Amino acid sequence: MNKFMRMIVFFDLPTVTKEEKHNAARFRSFLQKDGYYMIQWSVYSRLCNGLDNVELHKRRLKQNLPPKGSIRTLVLTEKQYDKIEVILGVTSVQEEATNTDLLEIF
Repeated sequence: MNKFMRMIVFFDLPTVTKEEKHNAARFRSFLQKDGYYMIQWSVYSRLCNGLDNVELHKRRLKQNLPPKGSIRTLVLTEKQYDKIEVILGVTSVQEEATNTDLLEIF
């Protein structure tokens, strides 16, 4: 049985020139199309079903990197991710919709 994992992507991309803005927008668009949702500005998360799926999405991420910037990933188990505490603000509707309790029903 695979274990649900969360892959979190943190990034800082230059957006000074028109080309840099285009590259940043294209990267964000890729993340959204690949199943990531925004947790905070420049912090996106994706649910993965096991380490093989994490590796698949890391490869896809590397294939879609912009030419400049700083991008990092962090992989957490679902149990670790559930311990995130929002100390100011609220969780987004998208974040609540990706609860694995709902996925385990299927």
